[in-house]
This record gives sequence, structure tokens and C-alpha cells, in this order.
Amino acid sequence: MTNDDERIALFLDYENLAIGAREALAGAAFDFGPVADALADRGRVVVRRAYADWSNFEDDRRMLTRHNIELIEIPQKMGAVRKNAADIKMAVDAIELSFERDYITTFVLGTGDSDFSPLVQKLRELNKQVIGIGVEASTSKLLPPACDEFLFYERLEGVEIPEGGVVTRTPSSRGRRSAPKRPTTPDAPIVPEVDLTVDEPIDVDGAARAEPNEADLAQLVTRTLAGLERGARGAIRASTLKRALLRKDPTFSEVDYGFRSFGELLRHLAAQDVVVLTDGSAPGDPEVRVSEGSGGEEQAFELLRDSVAKLETKTNKPALTGMKTQMRKSQPDFTEKRFGYGGFLQFAKAARAKGYIDMDWDEAADNYVLHVPPADAPAPSAV
Repeated sequence: MTNDDERIALFLDYENLAIGAREALAGAAFDFGPVADALADRGRVVVRRAYADWSNFEDDRRMLTRHNIELIEIPQKMGAVRKNAADIKMAVDAIELSFERDYITTFVLGTGDSDFSPLVQKLRELNKQVIGIGVEASTSKLLPPACDEFLFYERLEGVEIPEGGVVTRTPSSRGRRSAPKRPTTPDAPIVPEVDLTVDEPIDVDGAARAEPNEADLAQLVTRTLAGLERGARGAIRASTLKRALLRKDPTFSEVDYGFRSFGELLRHLAAQDVVVLTDGSAPGDPEVRVSEGSGGEEQAFELLRDSVAKLETKTNKPALTGMKTQMRKSQPDFTEKRFGYGGFLQFAKAARAKGYIDMDWDEAADNYVLHVPPADAPAPSAV
């Protein structure tokens, strides 16, 4: 152990995790092993607590005890359901620990319940890193963006997916699970209030979540890296880039794109001429920058120049507005964001700086107008 190790306090809203896993994974029991492995990669877990009415989770108690987790009993009163008892106790304990144990740097909250969002925000105000862990199908869309990082249980290495696959819920059914509806007649079956069906994964906005692809990955990395380069005073390290990606999307994981590590992902993008890697001062943490070619950036500049040339006449210069649409007539999937630019104007200015086009401000049109440089103009810069 070194002084740089993260000290982690783990708090599990166990009812939320266990019932969520059972419903989402075709009846499979929640397995803490993959969670323990994921946290071992992130630091040293010094506090482990799980909250539930343990009379409902007899088998789980033995499994958690083997992992040295302290079981906090939240008994239910006869004839009543204390829905928020575990939530309140867990939140109070987490805040108390944040003041009593200042050496704890990271709090891990195992839940998908949005009721914990204020706790997440308060812990971050206290300069604590917060990692969330939840079952994707039962995680509120409000919780992952509040955390520094969010791990979906189903995606953790070592989680066994049953043959029935992953069951997802409709967006309206996220969060705490409702009790089954009571039968209206003695012979009527109990009908769950939420109909669970095997379907496409659902994203936090309720739309079908598209599978991550390489184009999306290149766009995300180059945009993030370009933003870091604009504000940096020195080289950007791979670890800095990874933290920035997690700040943008706490659910980001290189595993979703088919890579075993972030370094492997970067080496793949370097081979595609999206980024450039060089050895850094820290072993295993290379410096990374956007490639000058940026995976086809020069071809994109040439497409812009050709599109301007098609519209330009002796008496008319095409406006910047609408030029992106014109480019998409030739290349429907064009987007400047793939090359790390925040907007089309920024992309056009970069093309001008490298000599592919000229731009002038037209007061009458209240817009930039574009034209192709004369034939005797200097060749586009390769810098």
C-alpha cells in the first residue's frame, strides 16, 4: 500500500441492488464478487456496510459475511413497510463518516435510487469522490450524472448473465420497485405492476440505447482531448483524459467498446490516426494529443473546400450558414465533432488557418462568406 492509494468507504442499499439484479437478470442472485474486484482496481476498501431487513435475505447474508461486509439491520415493523428507513440510516452514516474519517477519499454508494442524489452532492461538496454502483434497469436517470463515476452492475467483469438475457424496464418503472397488485378474486393471479420483458437496453432518457461504435468513440475522445489541450499548460496524460471522460459521462467504460483497458483503447485510436501517444514521465501513463490527421481531418478540409468551390461564382460567395448541409450531400455522416471541434465555425476557421479556404465577414449578410484561395496562394499547411 502507498500513501497515494484511495481509501474507500462502501455503502450498499442492498434491497435496491438485490431485487434489481433478480428482476433484471432473469432471477439471478446479486453477486458481490465482481463489485469487490472492480473496487480493488480503484483503491483500498476500509469500510464495508450493507443496509437491509436481513430476514428477507438469508442466503445473501452468508455471501456478504464471507466478503467481510458489516450488515446493518433495518427491521420492519409488524404490518408496516418502512420504505425510507435504510436510506436515511445509510445517508446519516455516510455523512458522519465523512467528518470522522478524513482519510477516506472515496465513497461508493451501491444503489440506483435517485433519493441518494442529495447525499452524492453533499459528499462531493466535502471534497469526496463518489462512485455509484447500480443495476442499469432499476437505476434512476438522475443518479449517474451526479456521481464522479457510475458502474452498472451488469457490465462488471465476472457478472454472469443468465440464458434469459438482461431484462429491462420501461422508463416510468425505474427506481424503487412497487409491490405486486393484490388479486381482485380468490382465484385471480398476482399480477406484477411492472411488466418485465426482454428488450433492447434503455438509456437514461428512455430511448433505446444504441450500441457504442468506433465512430462515437473517436468523436468523444477527440472532443474531450481537444478541450483539455486548449486549457492545458503542458502535455495531457492518459489518466487525465480518462478522468475527463468520466466527468462527461460517469458511465463511460472502455469495456463497452471491446477493450480490456484504457491503454489498449488509446493504442487502437493511435493506430487509426485519431490520437498520438508518446512516453510520459510516469510509467504506464503516456502523453496523448489529437493527431494532426485526426482520423481523416485533412479529407474533411478538402470536402469543405470542394463544397465551397461548387457554390462559388465570380459574383457570389457562399455563406457559412448552410455549408455543413452542403457537405453532407457528399458525405452524409460528416460531423466536425469527430475531429475535436466544438462547432462548425471552429472547424471552418481551422480550415482557413491551414489554407484550404478563405473567410470574410459580410456586414450586409451578417454572416461569414467563404471562397477558395487563388491558385497561386500558398499550399495548405501541414502543421
